[in-house]
Amino acid sequence: MSSGMIMLGMAVLIAVGILLHKPSKTLGLPSLLIFMGVGLLFGNGEFDFVYDNLAVTSFVGTLALNIIVFVGGLNTSLASIRIAYKEGGMLSTVGVLLTTIILGVILHFITDFNVLSCLLFAAVVSSTDAAAVFSILESKKLKLKESTDTVLEFESATNDPVALLLVGILTEMLLSSEQIVSANMIAVELAQQILVGLVFGYGIGKCCVYLLNRIKLEEYGLIPVFILSCFFIAAYGSELAGGNILVASYVAGVIIGNELLRGKEISKHFFNSLSWLAQALMFIILGLQFFPRDLVADLQAALLPAAALIVIARPLAVFISYLPFRRTSWQKKVFISSIGLKGATPIVFALIPASAGVEGANSMMHMVFFIVLISVLVQGWALEPMARWLNLVEK
Repeated sequence: MSSGMIMLGMAVLIAVGILLHKPSKTLGLPSLLIFMGVGLLFGNGEFDFVYDNLAVTSFVGTLALNIIVFVGGLNTSLASIRIAYKEGGMLSTVGVLLTTIILGVILHFITDFNVLSCLLFAAVVSSTDAAAVFSILESKKLKLKESTDTVLEFESATNDPVALLLVGILTEMLLSSEQIVSANMIAVELAQQILVGLVFGYGIGKCCVYLLNRIKLEEYGLIPVFILSCFFIAAYGSELAGGNILVASYVAGVIIGNELLRGKEISKHFFNSLSWLAQALMFIILGLQFFPRDLVADLQAALLPAAALIVIARPLAVFISYLPFRRTSWQKKVFISSIGLKGATPIVFALIPASAGVEGANSMMHMVFFIVLISVLVQGWALEPMARWLNLVEK
């Protein structure tokens, strides 16, 4: 298939996806699943086109994830952060670690993976997905009591760095049997990545708004372009300096979104559209990367881990994380523990060990695909009924 045909097909697909955006939101089903389905259909020999490149898929998926997290920061108000940072921060750090450990132990008994592989699998699926949470909450138009929706959004926007760090460390350990990683090393690495990411995100974000608020650009369309450049400087500058790219992206987004005075509205629309496009391209290329025949072979193996994650690991991790917050109602804890939505993020994380050549990573990647699908269909559908049953919906 020629490059022209590929570009034409992508353009038609994106145009159709935009037209289906509103109907899919009304039905509560992300239109992005359509993109993954089309990728599954067309990337496996149909129309003389076969795609199988883990390195490119990992790069595109990671880039798209960075953009999604940055735009999530742009749309996060400081008022929401003040409300949710304690509970959300606990869930996005301690909650991720506990989910990884609990699910890893369970997987050790129900799968054929070794201990490190079980922990790696658990780390890959330990975080909730910002895009999935934002999309479904928006489509349902739900406002929840006790700032439950705000906590969920904050958790989903900030829990990827810890999961990404765990995935990276465990992947290195599996590739090098001689390397021993202690708890102290993990703690130091985590602290360094978060600190450097915070510094880069905050510093570049502040410089960006300082310049834009004082230099009156006559062409408003240049404002989001300048912001996009600052995003790349913050994200990849942080990565080169040893910081976490997702932390830097989110913090830079929060600073710019809350302190920009001129061109705020046009920038909001530009980056919301860019985020949607990033998600669309990410789902297309993820769909292209998977082969349906290989996926089906690992379907049955994914059912027990999915059930263990949704019914045991996530609820236990949430309830333990909420021990310091004794005034929180049991309804809120039950709801948050039940709605640990997964999206494209775990699939992107699963590409890291697969592209690095970790043994058994391809099967793991297929299982993660089904866990994500089950989460979107089951937990996404249950979100509104669960909220109403627990009497958490604001009148």
